[in-house]
Amino acid sequence: MTLKKLDLSAIRARDVIVALLLDLAAFTFVFFTPKIGELFHLPFYMVEPMRLMVILSIAHSSRINSYLLALTLPFFSWAVSGHPEFFKMLVMTGEIAVNVFLYYYLIRKINSVLLSMIISIVVSKIICYALYLVFFDMLFLQEEAEPVFLLVQVITTLIFSFYVAFMQWKKFHTFAH
Repeated sequence: MTLKKLDLSAIRARDVIVALLLDLAAFTFVFFTPKIGELFHLPFYMVEPMRLMVILSIAHSSRINSYLLALTLPFFSWAVSGHPEFFKMLVMTGEIAVNVFLYYYLIRKINSVLLSMIISIVVSKIICYALYLVFFDMLFLQEEAEPVFLLVQVITTLIFSFYVAFMQWKKFHTFAH
């Protein structure tokens, strides 16, 4: 495998603007997530705001931007709010980065956006829970794996996956005609 030379002429201004706006929205959304949860009296963290923003990046931006968000959003959240705690932030960073990596790897191997996204989310969650067992204790894992939380995880995984699949289908059919 050879490294491709970075061709900056291929980067369109529109792509840069979309990435910058998405990143601004991502950091703003993550910054206000605790307040949104308090305002609506809902455990808003259950829908995984950081993963949501990375999924939106996968659907609307570039692979590089998706990795950038995966690697920086958890740190940003920890730096501005102290949440999640430091080791959990490291685990979440790894989890979301694995999600991005697996998605782009699987899309080349199985050529199915929907299956690639579902598998990448599920596998990254399994890795995350395995790391929770290493860094934390069983009680912590049980709190993270409450039935309501797991149900929300299944629902959000399906919504995120169908959204990316729909956006890719739409992009393909827009350019095909």
